[in-house]
Amino acid sequence: MAQAVEEWYKQMPIITRSYLTAAIVTTVGCSLEIISPYHLYLNPTLVVKHYEFWRLITNFFYFRKMDLDFLFHMFFLARYCKLLEENSFRGRTADFFYMLLFGATVLTIIVLVGVMIPFVSESFAKIFFLSNSLTFMMVYVWSKQNPFIHMSFLGLFTFTAAYLPWVLLGFSVLVGTSAWVDLLGMIAGHAYYFLEDVYPRMTGRRPLKTPSFIKALFTDETVVVTWPANVRFAPPPAEDDHQD
Repeated sequence: MAQAVEEWYKQMPIITRSYLTAAIVTTVGCSLEIISPYHLYLNPTLVVKHYEFWRLITNFFYFRKMDLDFLFHMFFLARYCKLLEENSFRGRTADFFYMLLFGATVLTIIVLVGVMIPFVSESFAKIFFLSNSLTFMMVYVWSKQNPFIHMSFLGLFTFTAAYLPWVLLGFSVLVGTSAWVDLLGMIAGHAYYFLEDVYPRMTGRRPLKTPSFIKALFTDETVVVTWPANVRFAPPPAEDDHQD
């Protein structure tokens, strides 16, 4: 069993494995009181006035207490992050990393602006960690890129992947959790989907082109084509064959 888990972990693509590891280590560390969540959460005042810039990153690694909700989000993180990296972004690790960076930036800006807007500022002020929202963004992007895949929710009903974010949003409302977290993920996911897939088809321009310095951090995967041993290729025709 342990060997199977180890093999499954090693077979994960680099970004998925790194994010999943950081999320589990951070959440477990907080549960064991090795790390304090108060040093991780997003606090605009501490970021701007006390230069605690690490909070812009660490708030995406903590998934609250270790309970059923934590396992639920770890499953979605491992599944849909892996599906995106291995399929839609296969051989484009830098582009996938840039997608996550874009999503994290959009989510952070929404919260920072939201706390300054009357009537909704109180709701945004209660959002201290954006890890769940970033996970939901990945689910949204995957559903947009694979809209016709048939899925089942707890064996109760079937639907296509295009409706997956809405099904999960409805489930969150039913169990009494805040819908804001899921809605933020959907907004960030739709922003990426529009700018990366829809807008380029409309205008021929791609505004989310991955910067060269991010591409330099990752080496592109080399696609190797192997032929079966029994395949033989015909030799090129001799020069005499082309002469009359």
